Amino acid sequence: MSVVKISEERLMKVLLAPVISEKATMVAEKNEQIVFRVTKDATKPEIKAAVELLFKVEVLSVQTANRQGKQKRTGAHTGRRNHTKRAFVCLKPGQEINFSEEAK
Repeated sequence: MSVVKISEERLMKVLLAPVISEKATMVAEKNEQIVFRVTKDATKPEIKAAVELLFKVEVLSVQTANRQGKQKRTGAHTGRRNHTKRAFVCLKPGQEINFSEEAK
């Protein structure tokens, strides 16, 4: 696989936030993966490079999923929430990211 040069500025903007939910916690324990919200145009190599740069860990693989925004109504008007993209990042054995300690 070829090595792609990505600017550090772009990598800082790829990851939006970690997903902290019951489902994401279950995935983290069962599959040893971490879930992040990422920009819609983020690619797997960019996500991998961003996680390795920001958290100083080694990434084994990245899987992505596009989520459709829910349809909502307010009275007679209907609208839609924004679509989002999630990245499921699998770390190499022995590596981990602890968000509760990172915030200190």
